[in-house]
Amino acid sequence: MLGAGLFVLTFYSPPWPDAVDPAGKHFALSHEGKGALAVFLLAGTWWVFEVLPIGITGLAIGVFQTLFFIRPAKDVFGNFMDPSVLFIFGSIVIGQVFTKTGLTRRMAYTMLTVVGERTSMIYLGCFSVTVVLTHFMAHTAVAATIYPLLVAIHGLYGSDGSKTRFGKGLFIGMAYTAGAGSIITLLGAARGAVAIGFFRDITGKTISFFEYSYYFFPLGWLMLLLIWGLIMVLCRPERKTIPGLKQRARQLRADMGPLTRKEATAAAIIIACVVVLALQSFFPPLAKLNKSGILIVTTLLFYILKILDLSDLEQIPWNIILLFSGAMSIGLCLWETGAANWLAVNWLVMFKKANWFVFVIGIGFFVMVMTNFIMNVAAIAISLPVALVIAPYLGVAPEVIFYASLVTAGMPFMLLIGAAPNAIAYDSSQFTTAEFFIYGVYASLILMVVLALAVFFLWPWMGMPVKL
Repeated sequence: MLGAGLFVLTFYSPPWPDAVDPAGKHFALSHEGKGALAVFLLAGTWWVFEVLPIGITGLAIGVFQTLFFIRPAKDVFGNFMDPSVLFIFGSIVIGQVFTKTGLTRRMAYTMLTVVGERTSMIYLGCFSVTVVLTHFMAHTAVAATIYPLLVAIHGLYGSDGSKTRFGKGLFIGMAYTAGAGSIITLLGAARGAVAIGFFRDITGKTISFFEYSYYFFPLGWLMLLLIWGLIMVLCRPERKTIPGLKQRARQLRADMGPLTRKEATAAAIIIACVVVLALQSFFPPLAKLNKSGILIVTTLLFYILKILDLSDLEQIPWNIILLFSGAMSIGLCLWETGAANWLAVNWLVMFKKANWFVFVIGIGFFVMVMTNFIMNVAAIAISLPVALVIAPYLGVAPEVIFYASLVTAGMPFMLLIGAAPNAIAYDSSQFTTAEFFIYGVYASLILMVVLALAVFFLWPWMGMPVKL
C-alpha cells in the first residue's frame, strides 16, 4: 500500500516546477516524466520491502508504464529483452556450466588448499579472486563465475544449504567486491568507456587505458580490504575454522582426477569468450561486436556440444532475469521522459555556490543513489554531462569530476537492481533484500569516506588536477 500510495500521490500531483541549470536553461518535468518518478518510487518501495517476488515487481514496472500511458508498450516491454539483459542471461548460463561440469568444485578445492581452514581467510580468498577477475572481464560475468564456487565452499561449511552468517557474508561480500573490482580497469564494466566518451566530447581531453587504472587501482583494492573488514563485523562466521578442511579439499580434488573432456571444452569456450571481450578494448574491428552477442554465442555452443540440455534451461533463475528486465525498463523510462535530467539538474545546482570539495562529494553521492536504481551507465550519462558543465563555475577540474562519478557508479551496495552481481548473489537465498539494504548503507558510508579521502588527499598526491 505504501508503494501504491507513493505512485498515486506522485502521478496525480499538480505540475512540478522546472529545473534550471547555471546557464539558465530550463528542464521541464512532463506528465510522463512525473509518471516515471511515480513508477520509480513504487518499484523502489516494493523491492526494498520484498512484498512481491523481485521479478514480479520487475513485471509491475512494465505494467504500470503501459496502463498509465507513460511510454508505449512496444518500448516498455522491448526493454525486457535489451542486450544488457541478455548479457546477464549469458553470464548466468556460464555459471551453470561451471557447476554442471565440475569446474567450480575443482576451482573451490584448489583455492581452499591455498587459503587454509580459517573462515576469515576463506572470505579474503574469495573476495580477492573476485577482484582479480574483474581486472580482465566484466563484473557480471565474474559474479556468475564465482557464484557456483561460493556455493561449493558453503557446502563444505557443513550447513546443508541452510542460511548461515558465513554464507551471507560470502555472497554479499562477493557482490560488493565485484563492484569494487569493476572500477579498476576498463574491462570491468562498460561504464568507463561511456564516461570517457562524454568526457572527451565535453572537455576535448581523453583518458588512456593505463591512466584510468592508475587512479582507480588503489581505491579498488582498498575497498576490498574495507569490505572484508565490514563483512567480518556484520557476518562473523559461526566457526573460526573448519578443522580438516584443507586436507579434505586436497582429497576431493584428487578424487576428481584429471580434467574431463566436457570440463576442458567448457573451459576453452569460456576462455575464448573472455579473450574476445578483453580484446575489444584494443582492436577496433572487435569493438563493433556487441558484448551480449559474443556472450550468447557461448550459450549456443554449450547446447550444440551437449554440455547443457533442456533441463538446464528450465533451471534458469527467471526471477533474476525479470528483475533486471524491470530495472532496465525503469532506467530507460527515467531517461527518455526527461525525469532523470530533471533530477540531476535539481540536485547539482544546489551545489553551484558550494566549496569545490562539497560539490565533488555531492556529485559522487548523487551518482551513488542513482546507480542503485538504474543502470550505472545511465547514471553516468545523466549526471556527468551536467556536472562537467557546472564544474568550471566553481573552479573544479573536470578530471576529478570524472573519477569521483565513476567510483560511486561502480558500487551500488544497497539495492539488488543496482548491479547484476547483487542479483546473482541473492539467488543463494542466504539473505533478504532488507538485510542487503541495511548492510549496503554501512558499505556506502565507507565508500563515501574513501571517496572524500581520495579527492582531498590521495588523487592530488598522485598528480590528478582537482582545481582549475
